[in-house]
Amino acid sequence: MSPKDVSSSGKGGSGAFTPGRILVLVIAVLSVVFIAGNTKHVKVRLIVPLVTAPLYVWLVVMFVAGMACGAYVFRRRPK
Repeated sequence: MSPKDVSSSGKGGSGAFTPGRILVLVIAVLSVVFIAGNTKHVKVRLIVPLVTAPLYVWLVVMFVAGMACGAYVFRRRPK
């Protein structure tokens, strides 16, 4: 049976709500809840300078950096 002969029965995660997308959505929602709950000011050492900012700012920065790294590593390359 060739791949063209296989019909999609709706199972196996086709469409808008694949298991991977649901997992990413759950992680993103949990990250937002965690970030919203941490609002105290903290001191972070950036190699030399000591910077004080709310913890949620650092969490958002690290979340965005992680998303950017993941997007770079798992991007689709043209054939």
